[in-house]
Amino acid sequence: MSANFANYPGLAGKTVFITGGAGGIGAETVRAFAAQGARVGFVDLNADAGQALLAELDGQHAFAQCDLRDIEALQAAFERLVAALGEADVLVNNAAHDERHDWREVTPEYWDDRMATNIRHMFFAIQSVAPGMIAKGKGAIVNLGSNSWWECGAGFPAYATAKSAVHGLTRTMARELGDHRIRVNTVVPGWIMTERQKELWVTPEALAKQVDRQCLPDPIEPVYVARMVLFLASDDAAMCSAGNFMVEGGSI
Repeated sequence: MSANFANYPGLAGKTVFITGGAGGIGAETVRAFAAQGARVGFVDLNADAGQALLAELDGQHAFAQCDLRDIEALQAAFERLVAALGEADVLVNNAAHDERHDWREVTPEYWDDRMATNIRHMFFAIQSVAPGMIAKGKGAIVNLGSNSWWECGAGFPAYATAKSAVHGLTRTMARELGDHRIRVNTVVPGWIMTERQKELWVTPEALAKQVDRQCLPDPIEPVYVARMVLFLASDDAAMCSAGNFMVEGGSI
């Protein structure tokens, strides 16, 4: 952890569940909570990456492999995390997949798969953890959105549609759960320089175009998304709910 980053003592000993935690923004978020002294349980489809990250961490943590498109598998994975770490104090709905697709070639089956991959599991993850948070009388849920639809991005209409729906889910669940002091917020990343993005999409020309769109002139590293998630999970954000918190360098 950078000496210049904030420490949140209230996160020490908290139980945090993170979806899509084995790589990219998710892995950086797992590391960030572990560094705060939290107990982190994370799920991912990639078993090898998940086990490697788990081995890297100090402290009491857990990993459960599952395909989030299978809701019964997600629920079973969360049950395993509860058995290992206890009921969640924090949920980070991070998992998503920004696969490119031509709108002309989208089939109903592909559309449904993109919804299952990028939005449906978020609701059922909340449904799984909320009873435990209600029993505790508080909790924090952070859903990961995207700058893609805010910027009218092309090349992935099903993904952008799913990501726009994150905001509706956040705001309605903030109202549903607010009386129990459970806060629900959306973090909106810009184009984040994960290894996957660098391998598949980042070219000098594309990056220059994106940075030119931003107010800030630097590419955005995953750690800055993780830091915003930490803040929203912390006691410092006790009066933040139903909001959008941008980490996009001023591109929107």
